[in-house]
Amino acid sequence: MRRVVAVNEKNQPIGEDHPSAKLTDHEVDLLIEMHEDNVGYRKLSQMFEISKSQVRNICKGIKRAQTPHGWKTVHLLD
Repeated sequence: MRRVVAVNEKNQPIGEDHPSAKLTDHEVDLLIEMHEDNVGYRKLSQMFEISKSQVRNICKGIKRAQTPHGWKTVHLLD
């Protein structure tokens, strides 16, 4: 099975396709939206089961803020 994923300028997968990703892109969008609705970092970290610093970095655009530089096809194991 093959899948097309977004990659950065180093040709590495970004977003939910990154091997170390703990959240889906949808969860990141939801986390940011909830923070904009005044839900605090601590509550979000508990809800999404990630550290408070990860929540802060996502909300401030330090992490998960890359835009695709290109696309590549990857082969998934069945």
